[in-house]
Parts: sequence; C-alpha cells; structure tokens
Amino acid sequence: MLKGINKKLKLVEIKEVKLIESKSKDNKIIYKMEGMSYEKPEEIEIRRKEAGRFILATNLVDDNKLEPSEILKNYKNQQSCERGFRFLKDPLFFADSLFLENPERIETMLFLMSLCLLVYNLGQRELRSSLKRIKIGIKNQLGKLTISPTLRWVFQCFQGIHLLTLNGVSQVINLTSERHFILNCLPSSCQKYYLLS
Repeated sequence: MLKGINKKLKLVEIKEVKLIESKSKDNKIIYKMEGMSYEKPEEIEIRRKEAGRFILATNLVDDNKLEPSEILKNYKNQQSCERGFRFLKDPLFFADSLFLENPERIETMLFLMSLCLLVYNLGQRELRSSLKRIKIGIKNQLGKLTISPTLRWVFQCFQGIHLLTLNGVSQVINLTSERHFILNCLPSSCQKYYLLS
C-alpha cells in the first residue's frame, strides 16, 4: 500500500512508517499509518531546471537589437494587454455572432474594441486607486472585501438600477449605499449618470 502511495508522489517520499492501532466508538479496530515525508532532491532539481528555461525569439536582427531582458519584459507586458481581450471569448459578448467581411469594417471594429478596452482599464485603475487610497474595500463575488475588484464585477453589481421619470421628474431607484460608495470612488463624470453631481 505504501509503495502505491509513494509511486503517486512526485517530489516527496514517505518513510519511517508506523502502524497505530486504535478503537472506534463502536469498538471496531482501526489502523492508522504515520510517517515522515522526505523531499526527492534530484526530482526537485529537474523540475526547477525545466521551469527555469524560457525561450523567446525576435525578428530584430540588426545592430539595434533588444537585450534578452528587454525581450522578456516586452513579452510579459503583452500578456497584461491580452488579458484585457478575454471578454471577446465571453459568451455574454456575442463576438462569435458578429461577422464582418469588409476590411474597413473589421479595422473599425478592432479600433472600437481597443478603445473600449482602454476606457475599461482606465475605469478599473481609477476605482482601484481610490479604494487603495482610502483603504476600504468592496465585496467581491465571494462576499469578501477587496481593494482590487474587476470593473466587470462592478458592472454586475450595478445591474438592477433604474431611471424612473414621473411627471417630468427623474430619479434613480435601487441605488444602495454600497453602490453609492462605489460611485463616490469614481470621478464626478460617472456620478452624473446617476443624478449625483
């Protein structure tokens, strides 16, 4: 049994096993195993070497080529931008239902999506900076306080707010104290849409 367990463990091995006998509440005999775990240094070193390798290539071959550290930095910066485009894969965005054949329309769509991503990131940055400055968080999806919420989650929090106009007088309904707090962390240009400024 111990051999089977050790085969499944990749980086540690269990040794010095003791068998402990005890009785359960209904007087049945129960056997427990206790042992010490030891690292497998050779296996850990192999994994460390594999994880430490990073291959990058560039098409800059002239004298003004980038240093390896600059190539890695540029590559990592790309990932933060690409993360922003995750919304394209989201079923709520309906990107798969959009079909553009004309190259000019495709370029226009890409421009608009990039502009939306820029505005989204600026809004998220503004909110996070405000929360960090005042050292108060808002609840995330799990109900825990965070000072780095995603703007997408904030958009979901604002669902259910309505503009009601009666006899020519407009008022925003369902604006809770939490939503009011979030709006106070955003610029006044955002607050005017909720009739707050």
